[in-house]
Amino acid sequence: MTKTGDRQYLQLVEAYRNDRGQSRVRVIANLGRLDKLTPSALDPLINGLNRAVGRAENTASEVIQEPGRSYGDVFALHELWRELGIDKALQRALRSSRRGFDAEALIRAMVFNRLCAPESKLGCLRWLETVAMPGLPQTPTHQQLLRAMDALMDNLAPVEAALSRQFRPLVDRNLSIVFYDLTTVRIHGEAEVADDLRAFGMNKERGGIARQFVLGVVQTAEGLPLLHTVHPGNIAETKTLQGMLEKVLARFPIQRVVLVADRGLLSLDNIAELTSVAERSDRKLEFILAVPARRYAELVETFENLAFRNDLAEAAFAGHRLIVAHDPLRAEEQSHKRRARIGELEAMADKLVARLDAQDDGQTTRGRRASDRGAYSRFARAVADAELTRFIKPDLHSDRFSYTIGEAAVRNAELFDGKLAVLTNAPDIAPAEAIARYKALADIERGFRVLKSDIEIAPVHHRLPERIRAHAMICFLALVLYRVMRMRLKAGGHSASPRTALDLLARIQKHTAHIGAKSFHGTSKTTPEQLDLFAALNLPKPA
Repeated sequence: MTKTGDRQYLQLVEAYRNDRGQSRVRVIANLGRLDKLTPSALDPLINGLNRAVGRAENTASEVIQEPGRSYGDVFALHELWRELGIDKALQRALRSSRRGFDAEALIRAMVFNRLCAPESKLGCLRWLETVAMPGLPQTPTHQQLLRAMDALMDNLAPVEAALSRQFRPLVDRNLSIVFYDLTTVRIHGEAEVADDLRAFGMNKERGGIARQFVLGVVQTAEGLPLLHTVHPGNIAETKTLQGMLEKVLARFPIQRVVLVADRGLLSLDNIAELTSVAERSDRKLEFILAVPARRYAELVETFENLAFRNDLAEAAFAGHRLIVAHDPLRAEEQSHKRRARIGELEAMADKLVARLDAQDDGQTTRGRRASDRGAYSRFARAVADAELTRFIKPDLHSDRFSYTIGEAAVRNAELFDGKLAVLTNAPDIAPAEAIARYKALADIERGFRVLKSDIEIAPVHHRLPERIRAHAMICFLALVLYRVMRMRLKAGGHSASPRTALDLLARIQKHTAHIGAKSFHGTSKTTPEQLDLFAALNLPKPA
C-alpha cells in the first residue's frame, strides 16, 4: 500500500533478490485507491487466487453457524440396523403406496430414541431436532409417528415373520437353548377400552397391585432376543408358555428346543402339555427348570442320600434327572441366619414368660397388665414377621403361654440350604452345564432391567391396545440393538457398556454453516476413543 498526499493506493507486489543478492520489491499490479475499492471488485481477484491453489472461495458475506447435531450415536445404530437387515424386513412388511410418509424410517427413529434419549412421542420429535438422523427424509409430525405405530400393528404378522427370517442365521439348527421369562410393565390411565391389555395385577417391580401389562421375552443362550409376547396385566404366567412355544417352533427351523425358565413359569404340571405341542410338529422339547419350592417336602429322603462330587450331585425325581448344586458357604450363612433369628425369638419368649411368672408371684410392673393371650398374640406376630412359622409353633390351646420349636423342620430346612435343585429331561447335558444354563437365566432379568432403565419402557401412556403392542415392539427392537452392541463390544474386548458407548459416540456432531447463498456441511473429528468403539462394534466410522 502506498500513499500520495491524503490518498492511499493498494498494490500487488512481489519480493525478489537482484543479481547481487539484495532484497527488492517490484509492483505487479496497481489495484486502485483504497477508499474506492469494494468487495465486489476484490472478490473475483481473491477467488481466482484461491482457485489456483485449491482453496474455498472468499466472500464478504456473514458466516452463519447452525447448532451442531449429534450424529455418531444414530449413525452407529443406523449401520447396525442396516447390517441386521431390519430396515429391509420392515420395508417389505410395511410396503404401501397410500401412506404419505416412510413408516420404516419413523419406526427406526422411535427405536433409536428409546436407546439414545427415551421420551414420549412428543419428546421424540424434540429429540429429532437435535440429531442428524440418517435416512430420515423430513421431520415428522406427532400424528405421523402414531400412524407409523398403527401401520406396524396392522402388519404385525408379516413384520414378525420378516424379523424372524433375519434372526434365523443366528440360531443353531441342531440345539437351541431358549430362555423365557416375563416381567410386568406399569401403565397409566383409568379409562377402559375394548380388549384392554391394562389390567390390575401383582407388579414385579413395586411388589404391589398396579395397572399393567405383561411382557414376555425369548432369547438365546448368547443373550440375543428372538421374540416377545404381550399379555393382559392379570394373566397367569403359566398360561403364556404354550403360545410362546408355538411361536418359537413356527418361526425358527430348530428341531430340538431346550427351554430354560423360572420355577414360576415352568412346572411338572404343564410339561406334558408343552411336550405334546412340540411333538405335533415333529420337534423335540427338553427343559431345565428349578424344582418348585412346594415340592421340596418330597425331596427330603433324596437329599439325605445325595453324594456330592465337586459340589454337584445327581438323582432321579418325578421321572426326570434331578441335578443339585451345593454352595457350602451359602449353606452356612443361611443356616446361621435362621438359627440366629430363632434364638432372638426364644429370647423374646423368655422375657414374656418371665414377666408372666413375676406377675403371678405378685410383682407389679409399670404399664398394662400382662396376659397369656397377649403374649401369644405378640409372639405369633413376631414369628410371622420373621417368616419362621414352619419352625416355631405357639401352643394356642394351652392356658399358659408356651411354644415348641420343630427341630425336625429346622434340620430339613438346613438340608436344602445352599442348594440349587433343577430338573431336566435332556439326557446329554452335563450336570455342571445344566446348572450354568439355569443360572444364565439371570441374563434375561438384566435385559428387563435395561428395558426399564436405559430404554424406559415404563410407564406407558398409550390407551389403545394396539398402540401398547406397538410400543412394546419398538422397545423390543431397541433391546435387540442393545444386546447386539453388548455382544460385539464384549467380543471386541471393549469394556464399555452400550449406554456408555452411545454417549461417547453422540459427541460426534454434524455441523452446517451458511456463507452467502452457499451452505457447507461437516462432521466433527473423531477421537481415538471413538474410533476404538467403531472398531469393537465392527462398524464403519462416519465419513
